[in-house]
Amino acid sequence: MDVFNVAIAGATGNVGREILAILEERNFPVGELHLLASERTAGSRVEYRGREIVVKNLAEFDFSGVHVGLFSPGGSVSAVHAPRAAAAGCVVVDNTSHFRMEPDVPLVVPEVNPEAIAGYKKRGIIANPNCSTIQMVVALKPIHDAACIKRVVVATYQAVSGAGKAAMDELMEQSRAFYIPGRDVPPKKFIKPIAFNLIPHIDAFLENGYTKEEMKMVNETHKILDPNIRVTATTVRVPVFNAHSEVVTIETEKPLSPEEARELLRNAPGIEVVDDPTKPSYITPREAAGKDATFVSRIRKDFSVENGLQMWVVSDNLRKGAALNAVQIAEVLIRDHLGK
Repeated sequence: MDVFNVAIAGATGNVGREILAILEERNFPVGELHLLASERTAGSRVEYRGREIVVKNLAEFDFSGVHVGLFSPGGSVSAVHAPRAAAAGCVVVDNTSHFRMEPDVPLVVPEVNPEAIAGYKKRGIIANPNCSTIQMVVALKPIHDAACIKRVVVATYQAVSGAGKAAMDELMEQSRAFYIPGRDVPPKKFIKPIAFNLIPHIDAFLENGYTKEEMKMVNETHKILDPNIRVTATTVRVPVFNAHSEVVTIETEKPLSPEEARELLRNAPGIEVVDDPTKPSYITPREAAGKDATFVSRIRKDFSVENGLQMWVVSDNLRKGAALNAVQIAEVLIRDHLGK
């Protein structure tokens, strides 16, 4: 096949619009393109490759004849419509958390476990991992292959775009009001003010004291990379508009020097190393925003354990953490499976 019919569910949201832009940037072989959203935004128009496309109502759409569905409409919506699309013969790449831990649904980061995509035949659905998990496992993969990772301790510094447009608006409004006496913008999207603040709380708390976001990182790393790696996470929302950052501490079975780790990471797909120990050389969220790479900096020895490394990992959560990863999955899917 030369072209593939594509549907984007959640097309008017942050991730949906990013998917649309990436399809065009990467010249994905789109035949018919269907943009789908809720009844509330159906009928609006979105531009793609110089022409306007009318957004259709997801609830009423017939997926017959659609080859690939790129879904980001929210977990409860995907729960209903992804199986419906799959039953019509459409392979769904779902960006929500709904299907990620189901054993017969592959959870995929193409730089890490592309072979898992073949498992789509069981349900017709492929799950896109959590944004904070994606960038971490991209950086862990070459180190795990070389030295066998035993344990990972990660602290994340996650941008508000991961919580949607309303969260970005809240940060903007609170930042503007901060220095105006008598003006206050109470939190709505977050439990505490986000402007000029840090909130060590993403998603709901669980009985074990961790949040759902933290346990997503643990469980998804096990499913994607290796169930034997011990993982603990603390996830923090920070007053940054876009791009997540992480401090990742790694303990390995075999010794691996920072110099060896830099070389492995430089040669790994999807990674850009910005790390010159002789001078301040590292990437910040502002520099990573809008970029496709997972950036790794501050690679150094962790002296608290025998075989330890620490590194700073930054990536655009709307691109590699969501839209780009989904499109990359679709590229492997059409190249190795649907296109044959």
